[in-house]
Amino acid sequence: MKLFNLKFLALFLLLAGCGDFTPSSYTVFPPPAPESWVSLLGEPHWRLEWLDKSGVRQKADILPGKSMKIEIPVTWANPVTAWPYWPDYNLPAGIFKPAGALFPFDAEDDLLCLSWKGGTDTVFYWELALVNSYKASKIPANFDWPRFRELFNDEALNEAVRKDPWLVDWHSVAEKTMNANFDRRRLVPEKAEYVNIPAGCGPWYGTSPFSEPLAFEGGESTVFPVRSGYNVWISSAGILRCSDKIWIFSRL
Repeated sequence: MKLFNLKFLALFLLLAGCGDFTPSSYTVFPPPAPESWVSLLGEPHWRLEWLDKSGVRQKADILPGKSMKIEIPVTWANPVTAWPYWPDYNLPAGIFKPAGALFPFDAEDDLLCLSWKGGTDTVFYWELALVNSYKASKIPANFDWPRFRELFNDEALNEAVRKDPWLVDWHSVAEKTMNANFDRRRLVPEKAEYVNIPAGCGPWYGTSPFSEPLAFEGGESTVFPVRSGYNVWISSAGILRCSDKIWIFSRL
């Protein structure tokens, strides 16, 4: 399934020629965080990431409830990612899944409209850039992002992934896309190892804004789906951090 398309390069070159009609400075407002996160941890800080006019990855922090104005180039698709984090609980940026926007698709006048669904797109963009073999035809700016987004409205796509795109190993998908072509059949949940962790009944909330909470009845085994990397769940009891078969519980 080919989703790289050079017509988008022509679109961005057209935008660049619009002069004063196309702003290069945009205001970014992070979306409301899930109520479950806020009720347990409070409002998050945000780590913003984007590409500047030189194509260099930039970072900046946004305080809770605030916005930020950034300058971006209008000549290519630009990912703007907002990672929520809670410094008071030792939960740095990169653990909880981000919100995001893709320019120009999520731009309205001089605003960039960040959303939780857009966060998946931007992380996939960064992963494509990371594994890019420097083929001009396969740079992330030439990816057909509108068509990619439409996949998540297609009932042929894995149902669990439609509900929670963060179940996918996006780095693996990016590698395979660069080595061959994009194939939506690769959009399946990453395999999990189910680990019995005596951490309490919950409900436990994960790091994806789309995930369903885990809740266990009294006397029931508290089995958590552990995937590769760093896994975190939060509840009124505390924070559960887990990697492979090693887990640490700390109270809030």
